[in-house]
Amino acid sequence: MSKKLVLVTGAAGFIGFHLSKKLLEAGYAVVGIDNMNAYYEVSLKEHRLELLKPLRNFEFVRIGLEDKEQLFQLFEKHSFSYVVNLAAQAGVRYSITNPQAYIDSNIQGFINILEACRHCKTEHLIYASSSSVYGANTKMPFSVHHNVDHPLSLYAATKKANELMAHTYSSLYNLPTTGLRFFTVYGPYGRPDMALFLFTKAILEGKPIDVYNQGKMKRDFTYVDDIVQGIVKLLPKVPTGNVAWSGANPDPATSFAPYRVFNIGNNNPVELLRFIEVLEDKIGKKAIKNFMPIQPGDVPETYANIDALENEIGFRPSATIEEGIGNFVDWYLEYYKVRR
Repeated sequence: MSKKLVLVTGAAGFIGFHLSKKLLEAGYAVVGIDNMNAYYEVSLKEHRLELLKPLRNFEFVRIGLEDKEQLFQLFEKHSFSYVVNLAAQAGVRYSITNPQAYIDSNIQGFINILEACRHCKTEHLIYASSSSVYGANTKMPFSVHHNVDHPLSLYAATKKANELMAHTYSSLYNLPTTGLRFFTVYGPYGRPDMALFLFTKAILEGKPIDVYNQGKMKRDFTYVDDIVQGIVKLLPKVPTGNVAWSGANPDPATSFAPYRVFNIGNNNPVELLRFIEVLEDKIGKKAIKNFMPIQPGDVPETYANIDALENEIGFRPSATIEEGIGNFVDWYLEYYKVRR
């Protein structure tokens, strides 16, 4: 493989770290950027970067997507074949109390990425969307061909907006874009605000865990290695317009423009109580459960239809929750020097 250059935004983040490592192993050169904000412990982001920096063909630059001038200078300096935009303000519940952060990063930051890709003739922009865009939808499994106009959080609304913005640039400027709706990604080096991380920490410390919706939540938990493998396979699959697309019966997942959207999930929802059972087994200790009602902005179930993704790249996620949770617990114990 020729060393095509990939820009990964959010490279010090959970998925960005794993993706950068996988791309380098696959023979790409990678420039990673991140603003290193303090949404969660910066030391974890710094540790991820320390693992990436010694790797051949990797370069890190500290930039926030909101800084248009620096971002454009970076694009002018490098000729990026591909851009994978993973940088965003994450978190459903945080968006309820800190809405401006989502407008700054997820809206203003994303328009800066689109503008930079347009002016620098990027071959393919892949960007992170989210399963949260399905909002109030109840028809399962969630399909990319379903309408998603009823988000339940500002975070979800910004991700839906990203899809709309990407389509506009695909249509106006022939910029090839692919949106990926991630379904509850977990694994080693995961985010400390996610349930698996919070539960593991609390169980090991003998503290109670908050179990929302009385434990009846279902999530299509997707192991991070499966996520990054899907992204790497999609990179060279540059979208073209769908010749069968019709404005009289519009398909939300494709377009006359070089635009498409995929779900990337495990296609196997797991009830939260079962997820906790597996975690208890891997840790070797029972959780103290504090059962709670569902929280504002949360949806009771997610379940990804991944037919479109499988048809495009012949790929289905394969990691089980037993494997994935086991790997996370092993990492957590080693990283934080915890004895069971």
